[in-house]
Amino acid sequence: MDRPLVSVIIPVYNGECYLAEALDSIFAQDYRPMEVIVVDDGSVDGTADIAKSYKEIRYIYQTNQGQGMAMNAGIMAARGEFIAFLDADDMWPPNKLSVQMDHLLKHPQVGYIIARMQNFLEPGTKRPSRITKDLLLTDYVALSVGTLVVRKPVFERIGNFDKSYGHAKDVDWFVRAKEAGIPMAILPEILLYRRLHSSNRSYRTQARTSEFLRVVKSSIDRKRERRSTKD
Repeated sequence: MDRPLVSVIIPVYNGECYLAEALDSIFAQDYRPMEVIVVDDGSVDGTADIAKSYKEIRYIYQTNQGQGMAMNAGIMAARGEFIAFLDADDMWPPNKLSVQMDHLLKHPQVGYIIARMQNFLEPGTKRPSRITKDLLLTDYVALSVGTLVVRKPVFERIGNFDKSYGHAKDVDWFVRAKEAGIPMAILPEILLYRRLHSSNRSYRTQARTSEFLRVVKSSIDRKRERRSTKD
């Protein structure tokens, strides 16, 4: 039986340090067919040269508009029935797509699927204050787009990523998906390795907290609006 196409989207901004490792982990996947879309969000380093050195990718350049807009551009360009995402500084194990796609194909009612994640600290980098030692040593279920595989029609139902969020766009999306009643599944495998380094968003604790509070408030406001509509 022919397997469906998975579109893998990598949003990247000045990611020359780690992009090749991320791409290598994608092309090491034991699932096919897939297409790989790199959306370059206005990089001024060697990101474009690295991305274009992989003949199999589709490279999209946009002026710097933020990661959310880059992810949405990838969704718009995607040809696959299923969509997955990977940040340019993270990595997948080789079985990531095959494990999740096997579950999705066996359970057609499931709209999206996530899994567990393991953090790892880039050598020479100080541990972020919000990442405890225990959290660094253990894996956990992650509401992270890096663990996500989603049926493309789900985006048509609940919308794409909110570009106004710099840190909490993935959490906001998962909250909206839950509110919409989209069936989801969580797998027990570790399917994302997230790199912690001095340039990533894990260190911007105050901004993250502010955005997460805004996600909660937006969710409460939507629920109130739905209740008032019913009354």
